[in-house]
Amino acid sequence: MNSLNEIHSPNGLKPTRRALLKGLLTAYTASLIPFALAEPIDSKEQGAFLALSAIIAGRQSLDNVLANNLYQALMADDPTFAKGVEGLLALINERHLDPSQLQKTLDDEKSSFATVPRLIATAWFMGVVGSGNKARCLAYEYALNAVMVADVLKPPTYAYGPYGSWARHPIAEVKNV
Repeated sequence: MNSLNEIHSPNGLKPTRRALLKGLLTAYTASLIPFALAEPIDSKEQGAFLALSAIIAGRQSLDNVLANNLYQALMADDPTFAKGVEGLLALINERHLDPSQLQKTLDDEKSSFATVPRLIATAWFMGVVGSGNKARCLAYEYALNAVMVADVLKPPTYAYGPYGSWARHPIAEVKNV
């Protein structure tokens, strides 16, 4: 009779190896959550947002003031956003989803939660909530795309021309010359 370690599952993985991989993934995901929840939060929903943000951003600590501003803006755009965050966090914990494969998994399954990671990533990395005419920039130099490279690059925090120069279309300026 074969020992438990010699029995293979249909995909070729040994059950003990699969259990070890699931355990490591769970430990990795769980390691992100406690640091995010260590910050003071106003509600359970905000705690879920901060925990999911930490998982999506791959960071153990996030700016609490910015987190609050992003959360409030995302809730203003979609009052059901908090339910989506809580549902997605529960799904990640229940199924032990790999954070690096989260968006692909949600897209492949055509999950109703598929938009949630995109909204959170755009908010944290670009500092923008909403789209089109409803887009609002809540963070610029403190957005994660700038913070991650801040040791080498500094985003300009002002226009390089006279006030309002960024509002004129460059082609119109060339025609007027």
